[in-house]
Amino acid sequence: MPTTRSNAATAESFRHDWQRHEIEALLTLPFNDLLFRAQSVHRQHFDPNAVQISTLLSIKTGACPEDCKYCPQSGHYNTGLEREKLMQVEAVLEEARRAKEVGASRFCMGAAWKNPRAKDMPYVLEMVRGVRAMGLETCMTLGMLTRDQAEALEDAGLDYYNHNLDTSPEYYGEIITTRTYADRLETLDHVRQAGMKICSGGILGMGESVNDRAGLLQQLANLPTHPESVPINMLIRIEGTPLAQVEDLDPIDFIRTIAAARILMPASHVRLAAGRELMSDETQTLAFFAGANSIFYGERLLTAQNPQAAHDQRLFERLGLYPEQRHDVDDATHEAVLDQQLYQARVAAMTTDAATH
Repeated sequence: MPTTRSNAATAESFRHDWQRHEIEALLTLPFNDLLFRAQSVHRQHFDPNAVQISTLLSIKTGACPEDCKYCPQSGHYNTGLEREKLMQVEAVLEEARRAKEVGASRFCMGAAWKNPRAKDMPYVLEMVRGVRAMGLETCMTLGMLTRDQAEALEDAGLDYYNHNLDTSPEYYGEIITTRTYADRLETLDHVRQAGMKICSGGILGMGESVNDRAGLLQQLANLPTHPESVPINMLIRIEGTPLAQVEDLDPIDFIRTIAAARILMPASHVRLAAGRELMSDETQTLAFFAGANSIFYGERLLTAQNPQAAHDQRLFERLGLYPEQRHDVDDATHEAVLDQQLYQARVAAMTTDAATH
């Protein structure tokens, strides 16, 4: 059975003109009606029992100059998180090998930067080349990008770039003040113009309203091309951050947002991202039924805990789910695999330098 259905004939018919009131109407439908509609859309574009598996690694942790109120990596808050320098290239590649061994098809690398510095880019690009040479899809989140940086990442073979919008434009200023919403949209435009795929979503449970959730989905669904991957995060309340005491999100509201994202962006992978360790098996099951078809797999998400891999395996078995297989490894990737020996020599030469960062 194919894991992803052909979307070529339908992509042009997807809407990019959603109004806020239309999305609010979706989010407030009777629950059974909403899930039925979302599941029907999902089956038109995906194998309903296949889930794309990603692994996320923090390649540079802490001391971020941004003031995102949810983030323990922000240098503005005292959360007890120890800052770490940029990882050595070979150490990152070893983590990617482990991820592939346990079934990941995509390896995501995140750095706590407002934007990457010029001196770090050569090491970041080597990480991309090395992970892609293993036959894995590659994804990075490094903060804001210039057009030149986006093009360099694309030239290195980066498949996806993650840059979340986090919330609605109206609520955004309550969460972040060190970069604007326009800055985020500009980075997404640089990524798309460079030819990479976009991974962009948001965080629920930060005190936002239903209208704000509709506003986030409106921004994503009305981009000129829908993001290929849409991570929906549930806030993990971290002591020391301004959102540590925010009220818990109703899991039903979380599922409603998953379902609406599936309806608005029919061919996008909708990912259960941060917060899965807070969810019951039943909540996750509803999320998969509502159209979620991607997860982060492994025991950590950057600095946060994630469900144990063995627990995920048992849940998949109970639900009859299985990992989505990647079938789009191109000639350049095959060539990189065959050229692995020369590549390893280049990595070895850079590893010592990277250790000084």
